[in-house]
Amino acid sequence: MINSKAFLIKNLLSKNIKAVPTRNGYGEGLIEAGKKDKNVVVLCADITDSTRSGMFQKVFPERFIETGIAEQNMMGLAGGLALAGKIPFVSTYAVFCPGNNWSQIRVCVGQNDANVKITGAHAGVSVGPDGMSHQALEDIAITRCLPGMIVLAPCDSIETKKATLAAAKYKGPVYLRFAREATPVFTTEDTPFAIGKAEVFREGKDVTIIACGPLVYNSLAAAEKLSKKGIDVGVINNHTIKPMDEKTIIRAAKETKAIVTVEEHQVMGGMGSAVAEVLAKNCPVPIEMVGMQDSWGESGEPEELIEHFGLGVNGIVKAVEKVVKRK
Repeated sequence: MINSKAFLIKNLLSKNIKAVPTRNGYGEGLIEAGKKDKNVVVLCADITDSTRSGMFQKVFPERFIETGIAEQNMMGLAGGLALAGKIPFVSTYAVFCPGNNWSQIRVCVGQNDANVKITGAHAGVSVGPDGMSHQALEDIAITRCLPGMIVLAPCDSIETKKATLAAAKYKGPVYLRFAREATPVFTTEDTPFAIGKAEVFREGKDVTIIACGPLVYNSLAAAEKLSKKGIDVGVINNHTIKPMDEKTIIRAAKETKAIVTVEEHQVMGGMGSAVAEVLAKNCPVPIEMVGMQDSWGESGEPEELIEHFGLGVNGIVKAVEKVVKRK
């Protein structure tokens, strides 16, 4: 159980809870990683402010490379820098990377086991008015299938900073996704984070929600709401989609005998699919998946889209109630 459980429960439904874009944690993490290791370099494809990589540029201008809108070339350059001993962080929108340059990731990074850190900003429908062209909903699927690739989806800005620092220390390719919109900050500096180790944010007896990214907050809020209906719900922050923390996932399935996965991504090939793969081999139980159900995004306000596509608290509540009936 996380050290900040009391903080979580106390502030969970507070209207005064602080909201910060997860990308801010990325920028802060880059600066700290750069101070710790002179080999950390950052590349960006003409959107330094939006990805928050510009925060690193201001502190370490000599270790920042602006490649322009050339994501394929940027990934090839990053692969070369990694093979020369640098620790490159590649920064752009997830629809462009890994979306546009998957082949370069596969060949220049994956097949060389290059120490490149790939970041996909503006992931999910919460990108909002930019619409389906800028809403990355497939990035987990196309990165987790690459051999040796670590895939991370932190839940808030504090955890994103921790994930960025952990990625810098890890030897090998890492994909880190984060959102555009300001989202609740509900973890603390004391909340544990380690690659490959899911965190149990809430214990439950009837069903377990396994979530990643900012929707972990919605999952906790849904669990609180369901508790008033007499349904005891556990919540797991599954920030590392690959390698999956199989022990924690299997233990939860054995204890509650029902699972709901929650992600701001296509359920096909996403985190939910990864959880289902683990449980199909080890502990088959009823599963419901909250996420994009084989559909494109739309243009709209972030919260409006979250609700429209069933990713909000009410959508999660319905999925939990449905899976409980299947036990």
